[in-house]
Amino acid sequence: MSANSDGTATSALAETDSVRTLPLAGLSALAMAGFIAITTETMPAGLLVQIGSGLSVSVSGAGQLVTAYALGSVVGAVPLIALTRGLRRRAVLVSATVGFGVFNLVTALSSNLVLTLGVRFLAGMAAGVVWGLLAGYARRMAPPRLQGRAVAVASVGQPIALAIGVPMGAWFGTLADWRVVFAVMSVAALLLVVWILTVMPDFPGQLADRQLSVRKVLVLPGVRPILFVAFLWIFAHNIVYTYLAAFLDRIGFGDRLGIVLFVFGLFAFVGIGVVGVFVDRAGGDSFAVIALSVAVWGVAFGGAPTLLQTALADTTGDAVDTAQSVFVTIFNAAIAAGGVVGGLILADRGAGALPLVSLVLIVVGVLVVSIRQFGHSL
Repeated sequence: MSANSDGTATSALAETDSVRTLPLAGLSALAMAGFIAITTETMPAGLLVQIGSGLSVSVSGAGQLVTAYALGSVVGAVPLIALTRGLRRRAVLVSATVGFGVFNLVTALSSNLVLTLGVRFLAGMAAGVVWGLLAGYARRMAPPRLQGRAVAVASVGQPIALAIGVPMGAWFGTLADWRVVFAVMSVAALLLVVWILTVMPDFPGQLADRQLSVRKVLVLPGVRPILFVAFLWIFAHNIVYTYLAAFLDRIGFGDRLGIVLFVFGLFAFVGIGVVGVFVDRAGGDSFAVIALSVAVWGVAFGGAPTLLQTALADTTGDAVDTAQSVFVTIFNAAIAAGGVVGGLILADRGAGALPLVSLVLIVVGVLVVSIRQFGHSL
């Protein structure tokens, strides 16, 4: 570690191949930031009854805490990353993490729905910054030959949070008031700030003459196909995932939703591990069948973000943070679209049609990837 003239610690070696191993302490801090971001987003889903009672609103009204957070990520990711891309990376990450601490604390103390929705929106904006930073920061901390693996390690907080975020919130809600859950998340975020300042190397922001606008990033060769596939992937995923309970009810396994979600989260974690190893080198009437299908689905879902973000980073180079901010916007827009379209399909055609529509979207995505790959091989 060395120091700049302003006294900021940096790691020049982290940007060269002289780093022989992954900086696991720093990458783990990034993973924890992702875990807090996803847990903060999803945890209210397991506390809707308690939150609704505490804020004197309906369960559906309490559910808008999740919506407000997602909207914050959609609206905030691109402009905030654009505004901060010239700033030192660690300072930006610390600011977003402090935001989680403050906004979760206000949520814990608030008794007003409008105020609560407002700070949830701001928390979503903080998440947009974290997700916009994560892949680029992880890659700069690792040697070129291990950059894909570094992204995989830094991304591991997401599937863990997806697997335990909602159940953890629901479980804590049985032990204490829902406000305590948000207070705990606030403390966790502030502890993470200390962790980041202790172990994370710092990097300069992007010089003004090297900054590309979002429009210029989008016209870089290969960027739009990657983003299109990313949209199809999360769109197809969310059409089924959002209404998984209804689908399981239809096939007679509605009472096993918890098991299915656990299997999905566990194998999403496995998916990140599998992709992390290789990325730098290149329904029925049986519950066992359902569990196996969900396991495969989880592996694919866990590995896909690392593959897509690595492809995007390789394609955009120095503009990676801007590209990742667009990825975050696409990701959250697809989540919203999946919820809306899946709801319409459920109401019109029933739960059985959900995986069929998702299959069509997946086939289109595979065709785009195949065509792109075939074009490169010519």
